[in-house]
Amino acid sequence: MKIKGGMEEMKLSTVSSDKKLLIVGAGQYGMLAKEIAESMNCFGQIDFLDDNNPIAVGKISRYEDFVSEYKNAIVAIGNSAFRLELTEKLRNAGYSIATIVSPLAYVSHSAVLNEGCIVEAMAVVNTEANINECCFISAGAVVNHNSIIGDGCHIDCHATVKSNATIKNCTKVEYGQVAG
Repeated sequence: MKIKGGMEEMKLSTVSSDKKLLIVGAGQYGMLAKEIAESMNCFGQIDFLDDNNPIAVGKISRYEDFVSEYKNAIVAIGNSAFRLELTEKLRNAGYSIATIVSPLAYVSHSAVLNEGCIVEAMAVVNTEANINECCFISAGAVVNHNSIIGDGCHIDCHATVKSNATIKNCTKVEYGQVAG
């Protein structure tokens, strides 16, 4: 697996207290992202920015206030356009955009994951698949070989993207759907 962007040096199973992750969004996707990041065992601290959840260390609009404390950040919000917009703001503010992958997922060594992706447990990203920025690949989803997934896509639980398919930006492939 090739991870493009700021997380290239991040090694799985290497906890370091100085590696902190800031997750933007503390709703259902944020909690899922936190559990996946914890299972990767490479962040010493994981916190949230959120406008409505009291567990957050701050509001989303205050993201610039935290860049000196958290090198790595990821947006875990369901709205694709908003996720892409916030990711660009974080990048411009100086954050390295994280990509998180469950150790229980299969990602081919020839697949490419771009910044801001979240790959859940039991997902499959097959040979030479290219997952563009800020995509969610949910539990049990299969992105078959040589497929291209556009920016901000969500391949939901048990959905399948056929081999050699191209999925347009910000598309949601629904539960159990076959696309391509």
